[in-house]
Formats: sequence, structure tokens, C-alpha cells
Amino acid sequence: MTGILGKKIGMTQVFTDDGKMVAVTAIEAGPCPVLMVNDKSIQIGFDAVKDKHVKKPQAGLFKKINVKPCRFIREVKKESGKEYKVGDELKVDIFNVGEKVDIIGISIGKGFQGGMKRWHWKGGPQTHGSTSHRRIGSIGSSTTPGRVFKGHHLPGHMGAVRKTIQNLKVIKTDLENNVILVKGAVPGYKNSYVIINKAKKVRIPKAHTAVSSATKKPAKK
Repeated sequence: MTGILGKKIGMTQVFTDDGKMVAVTAIEAGPCPVLMVNDKSIQIGFDAVKDKHVKKPQAGLFKKINVKPCRFIREVKKESGKEYKVGDELKVDIFNVGEKVDIIGISIGKGFQGGMKRWHWKGGPQTHGSTSHRRIGSIGSSTTPGRVFKGHHLPGHMGAVRKTIQNLKVIKTDLENNVILVKGAVPGYKNSYVIINKAKKVRIPKAHTAVSSATKKPAKK
């Protein structure tokens, strides 16, 4: 399994070869230089910046390996049977059209939200005179246990967490412009960084086996 780093551009619509219109997310992915090679993973970078925009220890490391400084650095697993060396570049051509990928990103932050929006509560009575339309209500017993159990769904901070969307289909890859189009939505806001990995859990459609009439049990009269 090998991945690549990228930046979410936004969403649009494209037509497939069979004439169907699908919603896709455009991601600027690569080129990602290899910064370090480990036993089971490689360290890659994305979004080149000037030397003055990185700290001196980092600038010295990039100068030592003769690679331009990068703003976004992560580790991805190696692809089996392939050798890597420092300075190699990974581009969108590592993915094929129709292939499934897993995309990791930071979801959009929503700030402090109530329970109905955060946890999809049904809410209280909606009749005239009720004062508990969107309130919390009872959340625990009185004397026993005398406290609220941990993990109870309550209002609080929503969003801005690491999310992984699995099995997104690659619709198109543009090697010239370093752009990849994937079917569906990707976590994060525009210009946010994402990690694109080859799918870890590929869904295999179940085979529909035809049952012959001879094997069917006769209906009871």
C-alpha cells in the first residue's frame, strides 16, 4: 500500500464514459518527494516552501538530502516489491482510474453545538407551552449512581477531528496538472491537506448464485 499527499481544491461534476454525471472532489496531489526511507514506510513531503519559512533544523535537513523544503510531511506504507530512495517523487500516476482509495483529512470545525445538531436528538415536546424543545432533559439517576456516566451524548465541540473516508472511486487522474478526481465528498475545507492511500478494505460484490428449481423445496399444501 502506497499513499500520496495532497490539497483539497473543491467539488465539481463530471460525466463518465457511460454518460452518467457524478459529483467528484478535485485534489491537487503531488509531486511528493521521498524524504526518508524506513523498513516498512517512507516519509514524503508536499507543498514546497522557501527556506525562510521553515525552522533552521528542518532547513538543514532538507539541504542535506538536497530536496526543497515542504510544508506538509507524513509517513505512508511502502508498496511491496518496490524500492525507494531519497529524492524520488510520487505522483498521481500511482493510482489508476476505477481504483478505490482511502482519504484522511481533518473535518470542518463547527464550534460549540447543541445535542440536536451534534448527536441528532429527536428533541422534546413541540406543543405550545413546552419549555424543553431542544433542551438536554434528564441524563442520569439521582442517588444511585449519583453521577453522569462517561461518554454520554451532550452538547460540546463538534468537528475538527481526523476522519477517514474509505473506498472512494478514482474517476480521473491528470498527471500534467497533478490533479486527481475522486467520487464523493472528502473531509476538510478547501485548501486543507489530505492523505490519499490505496484502499485497505476493498469491497467485493457478493456473487448472486442462481438456485435451480430442482433444489427448491416443494411448497406445502
